[in-house]
Amino acid sequence: MNEIKKIVVIGPESTGKSTLCEQLAVHFKTQWCPEFAREYLLKNGAGYSFENLLTIAKGQIELEEKLLVEKKQRSIINHQLSIDNYVFIDTDMYVMKVWCEFVFNKCHQYILDKIAERKYDLYLLCNIDLPWIADELREYPDEEPRKELYNIYKDILINQNIPWVEISGSYEERLQKAIAAVNNLS
Repeated sequence: MNEIKKIVVIGPESTGKSTLCEQLAVHFKTQWCPEFAREYLLKNGAGYSFENLLTIAKGQIELEEKLLVEKKQRSIINHQLSIDNYVFIDTDMYVMKVWCEFVFNKCHQYILDKIAERKYDLYLLCNIDLPWIADELREYPDEEPRKELYNIYKDILINQNIPWVEISGSYEERLQKAIAAVNNLS
């Protein structure tokens, strides 16, 4: 049986990460792991503390692990060697690290440990070239912080060993670039 390929979609807020994950999951007939922070903040309020970010990081890991266990169990039961050997992940510990450091100028050791421990197969970095869309959780509508955050993510990806691809353009162009990048993994 093929190993499950884990593809992480990262980037600043309002860059189409969730949309892209959902589109990729539909295209590849598989599942995607949503961003835990969104549900947590919608349930508990948009205000957050440094400690809340640790809770969110742990929730993200639990959500991802639950999805991976379920997917492996289904694969064993169904003896699948199909296109369904991908999981798309909206947000990982790099996002949590950037969030902690950007807002609080420090990061939880748990997040740093998980960055070192967890292995992924591909990163898709969403550029800030889509218009920013306001919602009750988004914090950075101005172009300068969005550029700064994008450059932080890009620097992180340049300085690690997992392949990554910049995703930019219209929603359709982004989807096509992401599909091509995922297909290049095989």
